[in-house]
Amino acid sequence: MNEKTVERIEPRTLKGFRDYLPEAMLPRERLMETARKVYRSFGFAPIDTPTLEYFEVLAGKGSEETDRQMYHFEDQGGRHVGMRFDLTVPLARFVAQHANEIGFPFKRYHIATVWRGEAPQAGRYREFMQCDFDTIGTESIASDIETALVINELLTAIGFERFQIRLNNRKVLNGLLKRFGLLDQSTAVLRAIDKLGKIGPEGVAKELRESTNAAAEQVAAILQMTAVSGTTADVLRQLELLAGDEELAVRGLDELRSVVGGSAAGGIPDGRLAIDVSIARGLDYYTGSIYETFLTDLPTIGSVCSGGRYDDLAKLFTKQHLPGIGASLGLDRLLAAMEELKLLPQAKTPAQVLVVQFDAGSLPYYLTLAKQLRAAGIGVEVFPEPKKVGQQFKYADRRGFAAAVIAGPDEVAAGKVQLKWLAEGSQAEVSVGNGAAELIAQLRAKLGGA
Repeated sequence: MNEKTVERIEPRTLKGFRDYLPEAMLPRERLMETARKVYRSFGFAPIDTPTLEYFEVLAGKGSEETDRQMYHFEDQGGRHVGMRFDLTVPLARFVAQHANEIGFPFKRYHIATVWRGEAPQAGRYREFMQCDFDTIGTESIASDIETALVINELLTAIGFERFQIRLNNRKVLNGLLKRFGLLDQSTAVLRAIDKLGKIGPEGVAKELRESTNAAAEQVAAILQMTAVSGTTADVLRQLELLAGDEELAVRGLDELRSVVGGSAAGGIPDGRLAIDVSIARGLDYYTGSIYETFLTDLPTIGSVCSGGRYDDLAKLFTKQHLPGIGASLGLDRLLAAMEELKLLPQAKTPAQVLVVQFDAGSLPYYLTLAKQLRAAGIGVEVFPEPKKVGQQFKYADRRGFAAAVIAGPDEVAAGKVQLKWLAEGSQAEVSVGNGAAELIAQLRAKLGGA
């Protein structure tokens, strides 16, 4: 009987997509857990929305670029649908649809996957996770201030001390463009400004000449605007001179002052929040405060937490005025930065302790011991087979366990175990005859915990 030939499929991932092995997924989940904890501490509640939306819900809500990058198709029911490219546009549809149920102001966080068919680069993929938080239903500057406070708390909770939140305001930008005679071309101008960090002033000038009918003096005025720098007071003074009596720009400057002052009162350290006129945020829906956050030790990775105020986004879904503001943690970009900065732990297991199966007959003893440790909040894995102890230690080293617990027949009979700290190689005998309290205490002393 001839064996049927199996045509093998080459295992591979699509360009721009990736698999996450445990050593990558563990810190990823830790970041999401940290984000949830911070968001909840400010009163943000979780929601979820579908991966697919009607195409008309998503199209034209971000920018021409996001429209080009959107994955969209006709489903089996003949509906034109799109895969969400961010979490903000679905939020606008969500709050318009559920306005009578949720009440306002409405504070939500949403941690979910989004898709954009953009060119892959370091820390950026076509499928990626966003960790958003937003406040809907208020125009109060207090929400703008709180957005900066959440970003600061989030990066601090993750473990960063050296980062800067860069702040700007679309009213300032649009007001200045009105004064320069370019407000009717603000979309093209702001998209060019948003690329300043990538293509530099000469590149921005070139794009402005190609995408707008700006005269040389207008291009020069834009570059002068984006080059404003110095202390917060210096920047505000220079912007006041540029703004003159242009009402929109003056209102934006007042908002900048309020966010800076409120952020200091809320505990953001001096110098961590800076006004940066070159920050434009390329999406069309921003109307006020905008934020980008850069790591001091790795600024080239780009912004790791960005967002802003969008007071008109929901108007296409409802007559009700639903202003909003929020930001998004760039999870995968931040992980790429942490990997480059050698800040990620190398463990491949969430458990901290391996119970070695020295003897198959003692398995119930090992399982009982593991249960006691887990009840104390200590992650434990019991090795599934009574292999040679050396092989089990190799497994423990490869997986990144901190400690191993060993008990042969003699230790089991005496109510004792050997506790081995794998990184340093030290080992001590611990009594477990009257419960695992002493073992738990020694583990907690080194691993941490209550």
